[in-house]
Amino acid sequence: MTTATQTPQPVRLRSIPAVPEWYQGRINNNPAGMSLLAILREDFRTHDRNLFEQGFWAVGVHRFGNWRMRVKPKVLRLPFSLLYKVLYKFVECTCGISLPYTVKLGRRVRIWHHSGIILSARSIGDDVQIRQNTTFGVLRTDHHFELPIIEDRVDIGCGAVILGGVRVGHDSVIGANAVVLQDIPARSVAVGIPARIVKTLPALESE
Repeated sequence: MTTATQTPQPVRLRSIPAVPEWYQGRINNNPAGMSLLAILREDFRTHDRNLFEQGFWAVGVHRFGNWRMRVKPKVLRLPFSLLYKVLYKFVECTCGISLPYTVKLGRRVRIWHHSGIILSARSIGDDVQIRQNTTFGVLRTDHHFELPIIEDRVDIGCGAVILGGVRVGHDSVIGANAVVLQDIPARSVAVGIPARIVKTLPALESE
């Protein structure tokens, strides 16, 4: 009895997606129309004027990391880039807060506590409240650039996890230890694993 010879199937290599422009970190993503000093003053007030707030350190280093992209030509930027990398690693190691400069960070973002905080998002809006052990990031390792978008005035409880290319609508509340894997509409309260919407908050009079 003759066994048919099977033709080996070609190995398919996983294609590497192109790095999107917003992820490349080639521009200054700090709030427009404000100097670095003005932004840092506002962030200082946001963190209760406490120089020892680790959240203020993380946000300050993030602002500096974006500001340095204004320095041209690139060769003059090198010492600022080296300083940024040292400061970023210092904050990451001593405060437990990872906030890459490629994240578009809005104004008056408050990081209330320290440790276990990884904020790999596409953008974080104005007046967002973030607490300890919060994680923003990819849902799958082969989806490198699918990162969350956090809109304005979102309140995020401790231990919350927001993964993938989801959008958390403005004025929403994410409960402690919630795991968000899908879009959350504006003015929603989401809790649980996976997160589900349990309440819709009333619209503001100005809306």
